[in-house]
Amino acid sequence: MAVVTIIGSGMMGSALAFPARENGNEVRLVGTHLDREIIETCIQTGRHPKFTKDFPAGVNYYQIEQMEEAIDGADMIIGGVSSFGVEWFGDNVLPKIPENIPVLTVTKGLMDTEDGTLLTYPEVWRRKLEKMGKKLSLNAIGGPCTSYELVAHDQTEVAFCGEDIEILKKLKSIMATDYYHISLSKDVVGIESAVALKNGYALGIALTIGLNQKAFGIDSELHFNSQAAVFGQGVREMYKLLGYQGAATLDNITVGAGDLYVTVYGGRTRLVGILLGRGLTIDEAKAELNGVTLESLVVAERVARAIRAAAAAGKVDLAEFPLLMHVDEIITEKKPVNIPWEKFTYCDQ
Repeated sequence: MAVVTIIGSGMMGSALAFPARENGNEVRLVGTHLDREIIETCIQTGRHPKFTKDFPAGVNYYQIEQMEEAIDGADMIIGGVSSFGVEWFGDNVLPKIPENIPVLTVTKGLMDTEDGTLLTYPEVWRRKLEKMGKKLSLNAIGGPCTSYELVAHDQTEVAFCGEDIEILKKLKSIMATDYYHISLSKDVVGIESAVALKNGYALGIALTIGLNQKAFGIDSELHFNSQAAVFGQGVREMYKLLGYQGAATLDNITVGAGDLYVTVYGGRTRLVGILLGRGLTIDEAKAELNGVTLESLVVAERVARAIRAAAAAGKVDLAEFPLLMHVDEIITEKKPVNIPWEKFTYCDQ
């Protein structure tokens, strides 16, 4: 039996308590300073407020002030914060973790630098730790997985990535179940970038749903040609972006494509894309969603900003990213949706 400490009781971090506990491990779920009500609900009911199924018996719950107690004796730490909590996690959690305990993060996203470099979150944290004179094993989860389906035990396949394959094998042995299947990869850039990049492209695909609703009515039948066309363009641009970032193997585009597929079929990114396609501005769409956080918008802005900087330095050709550039125009310049279909075509000679 291992001791698994999950820090951040959002939906995905909390969902991982299910395979972890059902494998016979001791599970400690720790809320951040923003999760007090969630943890209190868990203590009182044994269920996350967003789930329709109780946690497995034996999951233990901790408020943020008890974090060090929850870390003590752990065999692994799972980082369950959203992308908006990346800096907080790096500054307040990582320094408290002993160097012999590996970290596995569920947080998907990228940071950009002024020169157009895109950094995975493990790399952001590695740089923070380096300044502290500390080293941790930083690993991450990528792949198509929605929290509520994991809780429901829907068959799920993800990839754990990190620098040390033996540590990854240990993490897999703790977490893998008959419904949670885990591939292993040392290509952190490839896995983490692929699953982060899909955010902006999922929004782009959802635009077509809104456009068709606008043209034929909200209750009209779905149109899949346009969705498929944007899906294909999105995968093409993601592939080029992985190459730009120096992914070890471009085969990991499959992880991002799978995540892109599942994101298009549910969640907040789909909703905002549909609203934009119907004709709402980005501000109106955000207001319609009543303040719901949209990590996809942040990631799309960062990637577009990085690619523009890289293009200015002659490292990439902006013409190869028409969908990304249009999504960025909609988000940052508040332009209306006008998908550049003809820019998606090509001619092999």
